[in-house]
Amino acid sequence: MTFVEEYPFEAKVVRVCFAISFAALGIGGFMGMVQALHRTGVLRVMDSTDYYTVLTSHGVLLALVFTVFFLAGIFTWGVTRSLDRPLPNPAATKAWIALMTVGTLFATVAILGGFVDSIPFSADVLFTFYAPLQAHPIFYIGLSMFLLGTWLAGLDWIQTFRAWRADNPDERVPLQTFMAIVTMLMWYIATLGLAIEVLVFLLPWSLGLIPEVDPLLTRTLFWYFGHPVVYFWLMPAYFVWYTILPKLSGGRLFSDPLARVVFLLFLVLSTPVGFHHQYLDPGIPTGFKFVAMTNTMFLLLPSLLTAFTVVASMEYGARKNGGTGYFGWLRTLPWDDPAFAGAALAGLMFAGGGFSGMVNAGFNINYLVHNTLWVPGHFHLTVGTASALTFMAVSYWLWPQVTGKRLQHRRLATAQPYVWFVGMTLMSNAMHRGGLAGLPRRTAEPEWNVAQDVVFDTPFGTIPEIQIQIAVGATALFVGLVMFLIVMTGTWLVEQKGTIEVDGTIPAPLSGPSDSPRLLDDFRIWVALAVVLVAIAYGFPLYSLVADGAFAPGVPPAPT
Repeated sequence: MTFVEEYPFEAKVVRVCFAISFAALGIGGFMGMVQALHRTGVLRVMDSTDYYTVLTSHGVLLALVFTVFFLAGIFTWGVTRSLDRPLPNPAATKAWIALMTVGTLFATVAILGGFVDSIPFSADVLFTFYAPLQAHPIFYIGLSMFLLGTWLAGLDWIQTFRAWRADNPDERVPLQTFMAIVTMLMWYIATLGLAIEVLVFLLPWSLGLIPEVDPLLTRTLFWYFGHPVVYFWLMPAYFVWYTILPKLSGGRLFSDPLARVVFLLFLVLSTPVGFHHQYLDPGIPTGFKFVAMTNTMFLLLPSLLTAFTVVASMEYGARKNGGTGYFGWLRTLPWDDPAFAGAALAGLMFAGGGFSGMVNAGFNINYLVHNTLWVPGHFHLTVGTASALTFMAVSYWLWPQVTGKRLQHRRLATAQPYVWFVGMTLMSNAMHRGGLAGLPRRTAEPEWNVAQDVVFDTPFGTIPEIQIQIAVGATALFVGLVMFLIVMTGTWLVEQKGTIEVDGTIPAPLSGPSDSPRLLDDFRIWVALAVVLVAIAYGFPLYSLVADGAFAPGVPPAPT
């Protein structure tokens, strides 16, 4: 029996979440291509004054809406499947979907209002929406609704788990449910800063209820949330790499205990690292920046454990299917399967993102690349590939299970991960190089002359090679995105013909949960440890900022 037949309501929830996620991906991806072509000077279809509206919509729709709605869908599937029970309260489930959806619409309308001069609202505040930039209140209201929806979604999954635990008091927590719950516990801790920033400061400020706010405080509260959200994007990708990718490679997960340890490390270490985004802020004590750097370096450990465990799982499957030699086994992996190829290529590119992230985390070397094009190059490897390409790849495997239909346009699906991989390789490589040359980010008119090592005569004029590489890479990424959306839409709309060909079962790991201590399943201990580390990293700096005056001079709203 397929998932859609056994759990029709939950399958519909997954379909709705994925559909909204894919719609945000399409709009945000288009904005990304427009932004890249404009910034490089290859093709300009807007005035530079609209650049920041495009940049904001690209960041918010992709970094928040696409990723979080996809997470909501795949965690609904994973919790339901691994616990083998439906969600306990359909009305509550519909409530969090409605809150997230309406919140998304509010925020999107506010952002897109920036394109129309006659509309009295806009939100050109970028993805990093802290003061002194100010958005219309509808943007902050939408963010608040969206955030509340995510909290309720987590409670929905936790309630499902508690109902299962009542019936299975002595059983170990199934791995997929374990991952979903740990991710949401990290989210609850991390989003406290965002909730305070928006509800206590930015929303009242935008409504005129308070005259001014402290930009450094709102910036600190944002980055308290802003780096953990990176792992909120990544943990669903890890969910796929640990529980689905081994099956796609023809094998089994190498170690269930290591997977649990990795997720607990993310829970404990993800939040007390935000100050590494504020190395250049003079109002933050240097010692706490050093603490953030140390915690960030410790976060390399779960990534290294993941690399070992996932590659070992893939190698086990390859050798079981006849692979031999030190590297010859790689040839026996199913590279013509779009689900496997996309997830594997995403993991490979994430390794590059990890290396550039080490540069960002370093207290001294960060000064060389801060606010340069290097930073977008880094996070396009992480959220733009490790997360985005993994999400697209697993959709080729999961979408038929929640629609009950066979995957359509198989050739497009097979080619799509490679098109995305090539496009991202070109664009991210050029961004990293441009960052090392000093090219700034977040600017509509950058000084490209600092990176003019090689130039080409084109129909658009003489353009430096690095600009062409970014433009070609961005265009290839958008082509890959369109290919993906054609496959997903075609599969959803096609009339059912025959049965799907996807086996949705997950094989047992080589080393199961019984090989790890039950202490790993006691979430209370790990949450308490995470809270203690947050208090150490943020307690004194936040206290001093508030004591100095939380409502210090800010920037008044722009005239309408």
